[in-house]
Amino acid sequence: MLTIGRLASYAGVTVRAVRHYHAKGLLPEPERDRSGYRRYKADAVVELIKIRTLADAGVPLARVRELLASDAAEFDAAVADIDRRLRAEIRERQLHRERIAQLAAGDSLALPPEAVAYLDRLRELGLPELLIGGERDAWILVAAQLPEHMSLFMKLKQQQLDDPATVDIYRDLGEMIGWAADDPRATAVGDRLVAALEAGDAQARETFDAEMPGELVTLLDAVFLDSVPIAHRLIERLEERGWRGWTKFERIGPA
Repeated sequence: MLTIGRLASYAGVTVRAVRHYHAKGLLPEPERDRSGYRRYKADAVVELIKIRTLADAGVPLARVRELLASDAAEFDAAVADIDRRLRAEIRERQLHRERIAQLAAGDSLALPPEAVAYLDRLRELGLPELLIGGERDAWILVAAQLPEHMSLFMKLKQQQLDDPATVDIYRDLGEMIGWAADDPRATAVGDRLVAALEAGDAQARETFDAEMPGELVTLLDAVFLDSVPIAHRLIERLEERGWRGWTKFERIGPA
């Protein structure tokens, strides 16, 4: 005969759990001995292990009571069903683990190799990681919507990085990410950006713009405006100089 403490120890549960199962009607309470203590037989250990195993598998206690009262065939069928559910949950969790591992892989998670190479080149140029992270997130959005155009886009971006003036603009942008919204240096950056636009490859820019749908352009512009405090002032300066937009630049008037 076992005390409640020994019963709990054999079954791998707490005494509190045993009392809880008594209260729920899952485990019958034995008679007390002359000293007022509950004394359990070996079959109580077996029954308690069944309860614990089912509960640990996520079976609601109401369902546990039903299973314990079922015949052998019904119990076996229910256990097989629980096993199938647990296997499905394990597969799902394994997929989650694989996705988490992919997140740790960095840029290659949601970007094609050409885009990863472009981001690597930005790093080789010594540009700040905060700027590169913004570029990565923007291109993830583009790649999700226009995967068939990513090769062309990355070719154009790589060509831009061959231009020292464009690289200087990137350096300016990397610095201004942390500027206050009213920083006066935005005027000079805007002027340099306008100079680069007017001296750049208009055909390449038009090719890029033609493939970029308006809804995606609006989304990408919003990301820039929401994440960079000085962005609004820079956009204003561009408009003062006859240009509109950010993701998709458009001439709107004379300089």
